[in-house]
This record gives sequence, C-alpha cells and structure tokens, in this order.
Amino acid sequence: MSTPAENPHPPTGALAVVANAVAANAAVTHTDPARRPDVLFRVRREEGHQPSAWWSIGAFVVVSGIVLVLFSFVPGGA
Repeated sequence: MSTPAENPHPPTGALAVVANAVAANAAVTHTDPARRPDVLFRVRREEGHQPSAWWSIGAFVVVSGIVLVLFSFVPGGA
C-alpha cells in the first residue's frame, strides 16, 4: 500500500486545535474534544442534556427591554 500524501493545506485556527485534541485523545479515550477540561467558558453538563430554548428567548426579551429603556434617555427623540 502507498502512504497517504501530506495535506497541502493543513488545518488552521479552531480546526487545528480540534484536530490536535482528537489526535492526542485518540489513543487515550474516545471523547468529544469540546468537553476537555481546558475549554474555557463552557458549562459541562451531563451527556445529552440541553438547556431550554426559553432561556435564550427570555434573555433576548430582557436585553431588548433594557436597550429600549436606555434609548428613552437619549435626547432628541420623537
């Protein structure tokens, strides 16, 4: 068999990080690289758990309300 040719365009940025994590974890375990302990700003929930979509909808409504209230303090409005 022939050896696979080197990729002329290796992955960069986030793709390279994920590729490195997959390669490093391939021999150890078969887990999702996004669940690594060094990933920042990620809530580690149980497998298969998803937050309710209502949290995002509520956050949008609250932030929109705050923006509208702040705009009411801008002079020159109608």
